[in-house]
Amino acid sequence: MLQYHRKRTEKQGGKREAETAKAHEGTRGREVKVAKKLLLVDDEAAIIKGLKFSLEQDGYEILTAYDGAEALEKFRSNHVDLILLDVMLPVMDGIEVCQRIREESNVPIIMLTAKGEVEDRIIGLELGADDYLVKPFSPRELVARVRALLRRVHADSEPQREVLEFGDLTIDVSGHKVLVKGEEVDLTASEFKLLTTLSRYPGRVYSRMELVEKVLGYDFEGYERTIDSHVKNLRAKIGDNPRNPKWLHTVHGVGYRFEDPTKQGQ
Repeated sequence: MLQYHRKRTEKQGGKREAETAKAHEGTRGREVKVAKKLLLVDDEAAIIKGLKFSLEQDGYEILTAYDGAEALEKFRSNHVDLILLDVMLPVMDGIEVCQRIREESNVPIIMLTAKGEVEDRIIGLELGADDYLVKPFSPRELVARVRALLRRVHADSEPQREVLEFGDLTIDVSGHKVLVKGEEVDLTASEFKLLTTLSRYPGRVYSRMELVEKVLGYDFEGYERTIDSHVKNLRAKIGDNPRNPKWLHTVHGVGYRFEDPTKQGQ
């Protein structure tokens, strides 16, 4: 009798182990989706509340900050995938916050600006912001911009096993790196996408609106100056003199083209 109970217990235990193993096997290799973490910075509680709700409905985890100093503290103490940053903030304005973050990280930044703050938008882009939205805007547009920017960052990080070389300029697409004379240059996601887009087809002229759509991920009239700011930043970082460019050429009245200096005159 004792032997019978022992065998039965062993059989039941083996069955439970098999079921457990099967359950684990069902989850093996399954990708666990982790919510992207966004830092939302604005000094108006009503705006924070509404945008936070919309972004959480879209599956994002939201951290909030109500002034520039708090924004920097939250950024430094958390891993964030994207920052939504208002320009007009107490303690420290968004322009200074953007500048300080860019000294430490290439995390994607979308600036939130009032309608009349044209110069603030341009300054923000020149300091390394990836995009901007003009208040008032719809939560749906904000969510679309966030999706587009995160898609762009993800696409840029996907390995494509491609290295593009143009004299002193090397673009390592798979490694998401740009080197000038062997020295690595830090680019934002938008700057990297702009450079790779232009450099894949040397000599091809892209209009500003084409670049807005290809680089920023949407087609929206009025954002051509965003591309101008990114080109200005890119030229400064890779050492390309706009008056006598090696790589990034302005086509007046149209847009931009990329040239390979090693092929000129051939």
